[in-house]
Amino acid sequence: MPRNAKIVCTLGPSSSTKSMIRKLIKAGMDVARLNFSHGDHASHLKMIRLIRECAQETGKPVAILQDLQGPKLRVGNLPVEGIQLNAGTSVRLFMSDQQDEIIDMDDIAFPLDVPNLTRVVKSGNRILLDDGKLELQVTSVGDKFVDTRVILGGVLKSHKGVNLPGADLGIARFTEKDRADLVFGLSQGVDYIAISFVETAEDIRSVKQIISEIDPGKAKMPIIAKLERPAAIENLHEIVHASEGVMVARGDLGVETSPSLVPIVQKEIIKIANQHAKLVITATQMLESMIENPRPTRAEASDVANAVFDGTDAVMLSAESASGRYPVESVLMMDAIICEAEKHKQEWGHAGDFPADALQDDALAISNAAKTLAHDRDVTNVAVFTQSGKTALLMSKTRPSVPIIAFTPEPATLTAMSLYWGVQPILVPFANSLEEMVRSMDNYLLEKQQLKFGEQVVLISGFPVGAMRLPNLALLHTVGEEV
Repeated sequence: MPRNAKIVCTLGPSSSTKSMIRKLIKAGMDVARLNFSHGDHASHLKMIRLIRECAQETGKPVAILQDLQGPKLRVGNLPVEGIQLNAGTSVRLFMSDQQDEIIDMDDIAFPLDVPNLTRVVKSGNRILLDDGKLELQVTSVGDKFVDTRVILGGVLKSHKGVNLPGADLGIARFTEKDRADLVFGLSQGVDYIAISFVETAEDIRSVKQIISEIDPGKAKMPIIAKLERPAAIENLHEIVHASEGVMVARGDLGVETSPSLVPIVQKEIIKIANQHAKLVITATQMLESMIENPRPTRAEASDVANAVFDGTDAVMLSAESASGRYPVESVLMMDAIICEAEKHKQEWGHAGDFPADALQDDALAISNAAKTLAHDRDVTNVAVFTQSGKTALLMSKTRPSVPIIAFTPEPATLTAMSLYWGVQPILVPFANSLEEMVRSMDNYLLEKQQLKFGEQVVLISGFPVGAMRLPNLALLHTVGEEV
């Protein structure tokens, strides 16, 4: 059986050459993530071209996910060696653009690139640095600075992340940099856009409006909402409805809330996304130890397997593939863990069941019926014909126990379906009739899948053929028979 859950790889310094990208694709990369918190347009353009070239040469579609930075809050410029923060000592914080106005003091002082810093924090608030490794507590707030006490100490270096749990920063979550990066990404034909620090459905709708203004032809660009802040969890249902998919960004979630809550939140997000037939990616620290080591910890292997059992569509590598020492080994390991977990999905898997009201939707009901038919008749595959990819996504969300082969005449849809659980995308000529559709399917199944005449598949499609409608036809077909 082919692997069902997909692998997203973040590309970076360790994976920026053509030979390495080819190796990652062959190892199992389905989606390449480009992190626009780093690099410039020239470096990303080079990467996009290499991904497309390697996908063409290997014959495997690879989707490109553009991850926009959003209002990243960071520590300002510090000495190269960093500064030592000791528990109990006092630290003065100020905004980077006010450095020259700060009065000398005996204790440590350093800048934060945080707009409105003195207006959004108050005495008693926590300030977390470097993914929560260091913690400060606000003791007083002045006009141009914030005084704090170190709760958790350590060495702090320049440009590490800053989290202000519970604070409303009052800043736009879509920045001018994001807009410029979005214009670039749309012009280069990326397949998905990930939006950082989403808190409400309006955050998604506003970006969709901006996309329509930039390029009306890309108005249906799929948006992945990164769920990183507590407000996003409070508005989860609305965000899921407004977007095409969500990312469980466990790093910031764990810092902004509590690490103890992350496993529960992960399960809830995956369940809600699946019930609403939306994509879901589980991300952050999945094989973190493989940044430096050739093998993961047992806990990391269990983490990946549990995300598969939860029903995630994809799991993501971050620094493991972007800057780690073992990018290819990380992909191979993730592939092996997923495949082993999927052998036991019938025992421990939790996806494919929809609430009764969801099955009132005709397209989802047809997809679910196709799954039932496939299981009852012991067929070899479910074959989907789709132009937009929507039919393939709905079929994917039913989680059939047989492979889904998705035929499309649209190259952009072919690539985008690389993120769909259990879907093998195939490019075929446009079919003008059901007979042409079945003929094309049979030719592929007999030649590439080594099916035999007389074996059965379930075909699902919109009808009439070519009408660009959601699925309303499920057909039990015997390979080789005329329609």
